[in-house]
Amino acid sequence: MQAIIEKLNENLKVVYRQALDADKKLDELQQQGHGKFASLFTKDAGFGFEAKRFKPYVLDVAADVDALSKSEQLDEEQLKKTVFKLQQLLQLLATFK
Repeated sequence: MQAIIEKLNENLKVVYRQALDADKKLDELQQQGHGKFASLFTKDAGFGFEAKRFKPYVLDVAADVDALSKSEQLDEEQLKKTVFKLQQLLQLLATFK
């Protein structure tokens, strides 16, 4: 289980750096009058909230990983949800480059 948590944390570090860069680009676009949207993700992406920037989504996944790391037994359902959210972030960030 520790190896899984370590891998998730490695991916989170990558996503966090990319999210900060993407959020800067979004700020620039919004200042230019672009980027008129309500949320980065649809409701089926696994997140329980809506945000116009990447950082809140990264923090949400980080909280999930932290909860997984503190549990004594691996919660497979929670792991699947966490990995799904991380995949959603990675996919959107990849298209944003």
